[in-house]
Amino acid sequence: MLLSMMDGDIVGFVFQIAILVMSVVVHEVSHGFMAYALGDSTAKYAGRLTLNPIPHIDPMGSILLPLMLAIFHSPVMIGYARPVPINLHNIRNKTWGPILVSAVGPFANALVAACFSLLIRIGLFPEQMVIFFAYIILTNLTLGIFNLLPIPPLDGSKVLVSLLPWRYQQYVYQYEQFGFFILIAFIYFFSKIIWHVSVYSFVFLTGSEDLLIQVIRMLR
Repeated sequence: MLLSMMDGDIVGFVFQIAILVMSVVVHEVSHGFMAYALGDSTAKYAGRLTLNPIPHIDPMGSILLPLMLAIFHSPVMIGYARPVPINLHNIRNKTWGPILVSAVGPFANALVAACFSLLIRIGLFPEQMVIFFAYIILTNLTLGIFNLLPIPPLDGSKVLVSLLPWRYQQYVYQYEQFGFFILIAFIYFFSKIIWHVSVYSFVFLTGSEDLLIQVIRMLR
C-alpha cells in the first residue's frame, strides 16, 4: 500500500492502518468466496469467510510491517493479511477456476474503489466524509494494482502461471522462492510506477484532481 504516515499524528496513522487492514480483508475474503462458489469449502470450514478482521490479521504483515515502514518514513507502505486457505483441487473448473480465484482479489478492491467514487460523484456528502471516501478509494486502488504484479506470491503471478503453457510454468515456480526479495526490490526501485497508476486511476474514477491533492497532503 502506497501510504505515508502523517507526521506526529498517531490517530491519523491508526486511521490509515484500519483502512488498509479492512481493504486487505476484503481482498482475501473475495478469494475465499470465489473458491467456495467454484466448489471449494476450505475457507468456509476454516472460518475465514468473514469480514471480521481478527481471523485475518497477520501480526507481521498487518501491523509490524506497516509500522516499521512508517517509522522509517518509507514512501511505500505495504501490508497483507493471512492468506485465505484454498484447495484448488476442489475447484470444479480446472482451467478458469484458478484464474478467477486469483483475479477476484484485485477486482474486489477495484469494485470497492468504484462504489465509493460513485458516492463522491453524487455530491451529497460533507467534505470530511468525502475525504474519508477518498482514503478508501486510493487504498483499494493501490492494493489492487500492487497485487496484479506478476511477482510471487502476488495474485498477478498466479494468474500468469494459470495462463502459461505447462512447459513455461516451471520457470515461474523456479523463481517463486525468491519472490519476496524481488518484490522488495521492485517496491524500492519502482514503487513510483504503482503510485502513478493509482493516482491516475483515482482521478479517472472521482473526476477530481483537487481531491487527490487534499488526500496526498493529509497523508504527508
